[in-house]
Amino acid sequence: MNVYTFKRTTFDSFLFAYLFCIILAVIVRPTEEQLLNLSFNAGLFFSFLVLGLFLSIGLNKFGITTLGEAIFRAPNKKVNAISRTWYKTLNGWQVFLFVVLTFIVGLHVTNFSLYALLDKESVIPAMKLFREITSPDWNVLPKAIEKMIETIFLAFMATGLAIPVAFVLCFFCAKNIMRHPAAFAVYVVLRAMINICRSVEALVWAIIFSVWVGIGPFAGMLALMIHSCMSLAKLYSEIVEAVNDGPIEGIQSTGANKLQTIWYAIVPQVTLPFISITVDRWDINIRMATIVGFVGGGGIGALLQMYQGQALWPQVGTIIVVIAFVVWFMDTVSAHLREALK
Repeated sequence: MNVYTFKRTTFDSFLFAYLFCIILAVIVRPTEEQLLNLSFNAGLFFSFLVLGLFLSIGLNKFGITTLGEAIFRAPNKKVNAISRTWYKTLNGWQVFLFVVLTFIVGLHVTNFSLYALLDKESVIPAMKLFREITSPDWNVLPKAIEKMIETIFLAFMATGLAIPVAFVLCFFCAKNIMRHPAAFAVYVVLRAMINICRSVEALVWAIIFSVWVGIGPFAGMLALMIHSCMSLAKLYSEIVEAVNDGPIEGIQSTGANKLQTIWYAIVPQVTLPFISITVDRWDINIRMATIVGFVGGGGIGALLQMYQGQALWPQVGTIIVVIAFVVWFMDTVSAHLREALK
């Protein structure tokens, strides 16, 4: 089994298993107790995975293109593939069923209700809240500006400290560099570590560090730094994996070692994209710094949480104006910087 067949079969197995589970849930309408029976549900899903695997193999063997085959087919097959209207293909119907069934289940899980949204008894309190927020209390403006400055530096420090760590990590997380079996093992471990750390939101990191180092901007900065390290390392590594192989082969032909190849063939190609992504990350960190303040991460978020907890909506309105202005200003500046660096 080649790599394309493996990817195709794995993708199809999970897609079929997901569709079977959704269809079964719609038909059976399981109770909450049944949904919490983890061992039974895991066995059921595994059975659907096996069924999906055989379906994928069987359908493709008879020349019926599944969605996995359409996505992961070999390059030579993609070139020779015949374009057809989506409803005349199995993979088109797979996409259609996936989107429609997921949307239906999403409506049920989120308790979507237009009645609750437009009900007069709900709209009146919301309109009152909106009127108070849009009538800012400018007496708290100096304090809001002070905390906003703290938030900006919090984001700057988090981004600045994350850059060198992410820069070094990205080369160890790039598949086109870590090709040796031992190096590939390091690549797999580091990629797993990055994905695990990225899956933990900055809000959770802020809670951890607020217990570790105490409530305040230092905890928020550490939380954003960890999340930025992992996110930047992933983005940087994807840019490294997409570099042109020509300069690499040219440098290697001169007898350059691995480090020299990276420095003279790869780094010049990735410098500008790295800068652009880093500027964008600082912009993101300013917005995230507002949120981490809610759980003890300091900055203007802590002030917002205090006023919101006391239902002082005019003061909350002032803070929202300050946050909106800074976010707009930073977004405009970062957009012009990214455009200039293209």
